[in-house]
Amino acid sequence: MSTSSGKAAAVGLKAGVFAVLGIAGMVVVAEVVLWVGGGAWYLLASVVSVFAAAAAANAVCMRIYERGRLVQVGFEWNAAARRNLLLGLGGGAGSALLVVGLPLLVGAAEWAPAPGSEASLLFAFVLLVFGAAGEEMLFHGYGFQVLLGALGPWATILPTSVLFAWAHSSNLSISPLALANTAGWGALLGYAFWRSGDLWLPIGLHAGWNWALPLMGVNLSGFTMNVTGYAIRWKIPAVWSGGDYGPEGGVLTTAMLALLFVGLWKAPVRRQHPLLLRARWGA
Repeated sequence: MSTSSGKAAAVGLKAGVFAVLGIAGMVVVAEVVLWVGGGAWYLLASVVSVFAAAAAANAVCMRIYERGRLVQVGFEWNAAARRNLLLGLGGGAGSALLVVGLPLLVGAAEWAPAPGSEASLLFAFVLLVFGAAGEEMLFHGYGFQVLLGALGPWATILPTSVLFAWAHSSNLSISPLALANTAGWGALLGYAFWRSGDLWLPIGLHAGWNWALPLMGVNLSGFTMNVTGYAIRWKIPAVWSGGDYGPEGGVLTTAMLALLFVGLWKAPVRRQHPLLLRARWGA
């Protein structure tokens, strides 16, 4: 076997083991949570299973293959990490506010009382933050970074974004445009890691967007989270608003994604040097 073939096999093995550990972990943890709480805990089971499985898969693979620690997959905490996290939170939340706020300002939407019980703001915040962190560890953690080091950015980011969309394909009220936008988000978050070299920037973008949408009274990826007692009533077609799926299923989010790519390209991101990419970046 040639040296290049051997390296390719090693990369494939590492990414494959990570994927198997992550998927198996999600299934086991989700079944346990649902067994304890029943169907009413579906959203909680989804978040807990992704976070726990992704953290375990990253930690195990880093330990076995790199003799490293979970923190070295992109969780180093320093001044650059804090700056990148704040940039991400501001970009994600600000984008969500624009997507919903502009239609409100021009009369294309209005707030209306939402029937039903309100969810705890703190519980929703914690759930969404852990959900964002779990998905970033799963899609842009060890397996993604191994492939990134071997294949380069777009040969890794684009296929991963398709997997990211596929993972959301069973969400309620999903549509072809929602799937396309979700793939776009996957590509944006992968690019955020490539720009920053840490997971804090993509986690910030992901969490900021996920938190701001329910706070504004719209659905998030097909899920309704009534945290304020008010919801958006749209006066424009679903192709623009996203309908029951939420703004992520509409053209407004498509346009915002294009702006976010440009903003991320120009943003004063501070690049870090995670263990798995030091050889490629010469650090």
